[in-house]
Amino acid sequence: MKKVIGIVEDEKDLNELVKRYLEKEEYTVRSYLTFDEAFAHAADEDVHLWILDIMLGDKSGFDLIEEIRANAPDVPVIFMSARDKEFDRIIGLEKGSDDYITKPFSPKELVLRVNNIIRRTYKDDARSVQVDGYVIDDTQRTVMEAGRSIELTTKEFDLLMLFVNNRGTAFPREQILAKVWEENYYGSDRVVDDTLRRLRKKMPNLSIHTIYGFGYRLG
Repeated sequence: MKKVIGIVEDEKDLNELVKRYLEKEEYTVRSYLTFDEAFAHAADEDVHLWILDIMLGDKSGFDLIEEIRANAPDVPVIFMSARDKEFDRIIGLEKGSDDYITKPFSPKELVLRVNNIIRRTYKDDARSVQVDGYVIDDTQRTVMEAGRSIELTTKEFDLLMLFVNNRGTAFPREQILAKVWEENYYGSDRVVDDTLRRLRKKMPNLSIHTIYGFGYRLG
């Protein structure tokens, strides 16, 4: 099951940018532009992590975390703020935040922080799936076959998980490129074919089908 991330950020462009990056990591994202919108959902029990802007008009992310914590005391929270002030960090820690990031920041850095916190917090939720005789653990990023470990590169594993998480869905090369590689990747889309060829060589029983003139599909 995909992890759910809640974003509260009143800068629409930044909100959408962070949402897009997290969705590329296969998270389900719920984004809110105002304190009131987020407050109405602070009691949602299926959110796995919140990302809160500190300054939300005349309200504060510090107030919001109190409502979130009242309903879900263990859910991780990351604060983000344009103010790089020590007392903001201290208040955030006192309120129970798990991390603090200062604007402007790289969305990729935020995603890495989210990934680390999610892995650390939900390590007991490690999900192993069996696909075509392979045991794939998307938390430990390992692949096993009959007790033997199969070593994959980062992109090979990312490509594998795209298909595993969307079994039966056909993806064109351009969409695979956008999801697995960076959006600003300027190389040829043949990198998809090359990576898939290596993946098939390492996992020959994997039932990834070529859809000629379109792309690929698992199962």
